[in-house]
Amino acid sequence: MPFDFDLFVIGAGSGGVRAARFAAGFGARVAVAESRYLGGTCVNVGCVPKKLLVYGAHYAEDLAQASGYGWSLEGARFDWSQLIANKDHEILRLNGIYKKLLEDSGVTLIEAHARVVDPHTVEVAGKTYSAEHILVATGGWPFVPDIPGKEHITTSNEVFYLPELPKRALVVGGGYIAVEFASILNGCGAQTRLIYRGELFLRGFDGSLREHLKDELIKKDIDLQFNADIARIDKQADSSLKATLEDGREMEADCILYATGRRPMLDNLGLDSVDVKLDARGFIEVDDQYQTSVPSILAIGDVIGRVQLTPVALAEGTAVARRLFKPDDYRPVDYDLIPTAVFSLPNMATVGMTEEEAKEKGHRLKLFESRFRPMKLTMTDSLERSLMKLVVDADTDKVLGCHIAGPDAGEMMQGIAVALKAGATKQIFDDTIGIHPTAAEEFVTMRTPSGFA
Repeated sequence: MPFDFDLFVIGAGSGGVRAARFAAGFGARVAVAESRYLGGTCVNVGCVPKKLLVYGAHYAEDLAQASGYGWSLEGARFDWSQLIANKDHEILRLNGIYKKLLEDSGVTLIEAHARVVDPHTVEVAGKTYSAEHILVATGGWPFVPDIPGKEHITTSNEVFYLPELPKRALVVGGGYIAVEFASILNGCGAQTRLIYRGELFLRGFDGSLREHLKDELIKKDIDLQFNADIARIDKQADSSLKATLEDGREMEADCILYATGRRPMLDNLGLDSVDVKLDARGFIEVDDQYQTSVPSILAIGDVIGRVQLTPVALAEGTAVARRLFKPDDYRPVDYDLIPTAVFSLPNMATVGMTEEEAKEKGHRLKLFESRFRPMKLTMTDSLERSLMKLVVDADTDKVLGCHIAGPDAGEMMQGIAVALKAGATKQIFDDTIGIHPTAAEEFVTMRTPSGFA
C-alpha cells in the first residue's frame, strides 16, 4: 500500500522547513504540520526578534556617544511599544516568506497540531496521513522551575510581547539568552539585575571572555548577582513582584524573566505510544543519521539537544533530506569548529577551543590577547573596551580557538571561522595583511604572546 507522503515533517522551524524544501526539491512528496508559528523559535521568539531588540537597545549608546562627533540630539526619547510593534510587523512578514517558500517548493502545509500514531502514521486535526518517513523537528520550549509563584514568571517567549518596558527587571539565568536580555532591557532603560546560581555566567565560553563581559556589564550599571537563586516569587498589592532569594534576601521588580534553559517540545506528540527513546536529559535520542529507536522516525534540531543553534538545525535538515532522497549528495554534518555569537552589549563571538578546553586536551599553548578601546569610542565618554584572543598550539602553530568581545563580534567571527576550518596556523594570521583602521586587524597584528599554558 503506497504512503500518502514520502516525508512528513512535524514542526515548521528552521530545521523542519529546510528538510521539507530540500526533500521536495529532490522529488519527494512532503507535508509539514505546524500548530504555532511558521519559522519556529528563531524567527518568532529567538534569534531574529532578539537581534532586532539588541539593535534597538544599542541606539541608546549611539545617541549618548553622538555628541563626541558633533551631533546634538536634544529631546530624544524611546518608545518600547513602537519597537515591539515594528518587530511584530517584521516577524509577520517573515512568517509569510516561510509559508511561500514551502508552497513554492510543492510542500503540503497543514497548520494544525500533529501527533504520531504509529511508525508510519501521523494524526492532524482528526485526519490521519501515512508517510514512509516521519521527521520530528518541534524544537524547544523555555524551562520554568517549580517554585512558589512560578505563575508570575516571564519567559523568553513572553518577553518579546511585553506591552511596556518594565522599570525594574530581574533576569534569572547564566546562559546567552539571559545575558542578552539583561543587555536589551538595560539598554532600553530598565533598571536591570541579573541573578545566576553559579560563580560566573556563560559556562563553556573562554574564561577571559566571561570575565571581560562581566566587567563591561558592570560598567553599564547592570547589577550582577552570582551564587544566588530565587526561592519564591510573590505578587505585591501594587502589582509589582517580590523575589525572595534562597539566602533570605528580597528583591522587588516589575518583571522577573527566567532564561534558565530550554526543554524539548514533546507535548502531546505521541512518541511514547511508539516507544521512541529519550536520553537522560529528556531529548530525543538519535544516531549519526538522525534516526530514533524507531527507524522510520527521525529527529533534528533543538529537540535532539546536540548543538542548539539555528544554522546547525539547517545543516541537519539538509543532511536528512539528502540522505533519504539524494544519497549521492549526502554529507554528514561536521560539528567541529562551529562559530557562535552572544548578542550582549558588547557582543561576543567564538569559534574553536577555549583556553580551558585546549588545556584539558593536553595541548601546549601560546596565548595571544589584545585589549583596547574601539576607535569609534575614542572621542566619547564611553569606557567600553574590546578583547580579542587567539589560542594557539605551541607545537604545531595551529590556531585552536578564536574569541572576541566587542562591536560586531559576530560579523568578524564568520570569516575567522572559515580560516580555522581551513586549518590556519598563527603564521598564516601573521602573514595576512590587515585592513586599517579596523578592530579586525588586531587578529593579524598580535605578535607577542600574552601567556603560555
